[in-house]
Amino acid sequence: MSEPREYVVNLRRAYEVSRTKRAKYAIGLIRRFVARHMKVDVDRVKLSEELNEFVWSRGMEKPPRRVHIEVERRDDAVHVRLKGEQRG
Repeated sequence: MSEPREYVVNLRRAYEVSRTKRAKYAIGLIRRFVARHMKVDVDRVKLSEELNEFVWSRGMEKPPRRVHIEVERRDDAVHVRLKGEQRG
């Protein structure tokens, strides 16, 4: 295990998509961002349940504009969680 990295992911581009697809697109943005910065495939990025609930908390039409995350490489996957969330 390595020391977790902290990032702020700007989800502005999610608002360029149709209103009914914004939260799902925001999840994809987070996955692609982490895959690019950690140099892994997108399918190896695992998002925490709390992060997913945070993105969807205001519904599919209004995801947050940015999200603070912690990224950690474990085993052969990369785990992503909200900043301040308990490790698990």
